[in-house]
Amino acid sequence: MSAQTQVYDRMRALKVIPVVAIDEVDAALPLADALISGGLPVAEITFRTEAAAEVLRLLAAERPELLLGAGTVLNVTDLKRAKDCGARFAVSPGFNSDVAKAAQDLGLPFAPGVMTPTDVEAALSLGLKTLKYFPAEAAGGLAFLKSLSAPYKHLGIQFIPTGGINAQNVAAYLGLETVLAVGGTWVAKRDMVASGRWDEIVDNCRHIRNLLSAST
Repeated sequence: MSAQTQVYDRMRALKVIPVVAIDEVDAALPLADALISGGLPVAEITFRTEAAAEVLRLLAAERPELLLGAGTVLNVTDLKRAKDCGARFAVSPGFNSDVAKAAQDLGLPFAPGVMTPTDVEAALSLGLKTLKYFPAEAAGGLAFLKSLSAPYKHLGIQFIPTGGINAQNVAAYLGLETVLAVGGTWVAKRDMVASGRWDEIVDNCRHIRNLLSAST
């Protein structure tokens, strides 16, 4: 089994990927412990803060059980930094062919952001079949994603909807056959991390696990 297959299989099993912006490296380990304790050992650390690279490096070394990814990867430089720091996958808000090709060269599972059929076909032209649907709710939500998926479903395409996903709509998104997992900031919001509200994050993770268990 390839490393890429292992990563995506684990995403499928976990179903929800917390998207996290961390401003202080000191918050990294408590965050990881909260996610692990809550039963959701996965995190997409966004490159929206100066601390992102060091947070990735620390978590990769100290919490190897965490499925660790890098988000908001907008250029090849950050992609390489993410890989060097221990990220096991990367995602971006849009489709950049230079970044996508670099990820393939590095052997790093990469889900570029798409919103239109043209975006999807650009990704498919490079052999990419796992894509981030972003911004999910603003782009048209679940109804739009169903329509977007239809012409490509037979190709084995799969989506990670992100943007506006929350506890109220997560089960509906995961009910769509072409959805691999969803990304969401609501699990561990930036202010929760900054203020050390670890118990709240644990509770959010457990609520998600219970919610999804009840819906299956």
